[in-house]
Amino acid sequence: MTRKRRRLYILGLFLLGLGTATALTLTAFQDNLVFFYSPSDLAAKQIPPERTFRLGGLVEVGSIARGGADSGRTVEVRFAITDLEKSVPVLYAGILPDLFREGQGVIANGKLGTDGVFRARELLAKHDENYMPPEVAEALKKSGHWNETMGKGK
Repeated sequence: MTRKRRRLYILGLFLLGLGTATALTLTAFQDNLVFFYSPSDLAAKQIPPERTFRLGGLVEVGSIARGGADSGRTVEVRFAITDLEKSVPVLYAGILPDLFREGQGVIANGKLGTDGVFRARELLAKHDENYMPPEVAEALKKSGHWNETMGKGK
């Protein structure tokens, strides 16, 4: 084998290794990406059932229903998230944030079931009286239901 051919083989192996490392890195990033959708965005897009994403909006007034024997904080809760245009039913079993209540901004992390119910693994609520998650505020602005009193204190 000539020197030139040996260098060519080494270069080929190096490029193959670099390509493999790049492909593995991109695959790892894709698995960890979590997208944010409002209920209106969700109605307009087809999301595969196994895809994890964040659903954000306001807790629909009159939609909270607690289940189970424990009336404390770790019961199954059904409610709806709305952007005042569309709403999505949500099922969550776990500890509710202290500030979780009707009409407040919330972001749920989980998967959409084939039955159309969003099964949340994690629930994030606003942390003070004037805060609204930026994603929720953006979704409300897009739907045309934003008013300036909602965003005070940001």
